[in-house]
Amino acid sequence: MAKKAKVSIAVTVLASSVYLSGCGLLSFGDDKEKIDPPQDLSYLKEGEKVDTAKGEDTEKEVSKEEANAETVMTELYLIDKNGYVVSQSLPLPGEESVAKQALEYLVVNGPVQNVLPNGFRAVLPADTQVTVDIKDGTAIADFSPEFNNYQPEDEQKILQSVTWTLTQFESVEKVELRVNGYPLTEMPVNGTPIDEKGLTRKVGINVDTSGVVDPTSTKPLTVYYVSQSDDKTYYVPVTKRVNSNAVDEVTAVVNELIDGPGYSSSLASDFTGAKLLDDPKLEDGTVTLNFNEAVYGSLEEKMVSEHMLNSLVLSLTEQKGIKGVSVLVNGEATAVSKDGKTITEPVTRPENVNAISF
Repeated sequence: MAKKAKVSIAVTVLASSVYLSGCGLLSFGDDKEKIDPPQDLSYLKEGEKVDTAKGEDTEKEVSKEEANAETVMTELYLIDKNGYVVSQSLPLPGEESVAKQALEYLVVNGPVQNVLPNGFRAVLPADTQVTVDIKDGTAIADFSPEFNNYQPEDEQKILQSVTWTLTQFESVEKVELRVNGYPLTEMPVNGTPIDEKGLTRKVGINVDTSGVVDPTSTKPLTVYYVSQSDDKTYYVPVTKRVNSNAVDEVTAVVNELIDGPGYSSSLASDFTGAKLLDDPKLEDGTVTLNFNEAVYGSLEEKMVSEHMLNSLVLSLTEQKGIKGVSVLVNGEATAVSKDGKTITEPVTRPENVNAISF
């Protein structure tokens, strides 16, 4: 799972350019719109690494001196203007308990109000207080009674936000929810059951069950589509349901990206006309994919779309055992960089998606 890799994830792009700023074409329905990447979001760039606390064991206390001297990049799963739960990574003030602080920044009218990106809102009811105790891989989040004061339509979003926010930390495998010290077996408003074994990322995020007749015959896959708020472009994780008998999960992920999020969705996918020419090959953690030329954002310059590349890497590295992706076009590495040179250097995936700086 990509969220907790202690080592940088190297992605070798053989047939794509990492010099892609300002040229990604997003597919909205039948039209294509050119979108310039925002200056305050982090994308997959050649050799880029994002400093973050995700590789650290959050069960260890941070000293007061260290906390006061630094900021920590932390993923906050907030709600965007379209109702999706989306990671926004922000540099938060150093604290002794980064897990507790992360949940405090999910509270409406709390400290997050001063740093909320445009078009986003917090998920937990106003005035909610929280403590977090991490033991043996389980984060016990104990909320004050104000936690119960949410709107019914936010129930699943709260479950997903709290779970994905806490499981970004290396020491957290699952989450237990309590209110005023009492364990929750179901959510207090709509009664969504809570697994007594704890919540994990298997609960999914922005779950899309459209077209699914029998959920019991399917399994979840999380893929990343593209969204936009004002001049900012960011990546939205969506958990889709695919046939349980689909042995090749790599192909299943690519097919979901090619199919896109659906015409009625506010999300976009930059895979219009893309097609795999061969079965994916997985060797030593690296997947090799051979596409047709439709993966080029520009046939003239033969550049792979920035958004297509990012969505592909983010989605595939969610799969267990996949550390890198190699992209070929018609079976060959192609000169696609701005200066016409073939790119062979590793491209790293940011440990924090949609990172914002101030």
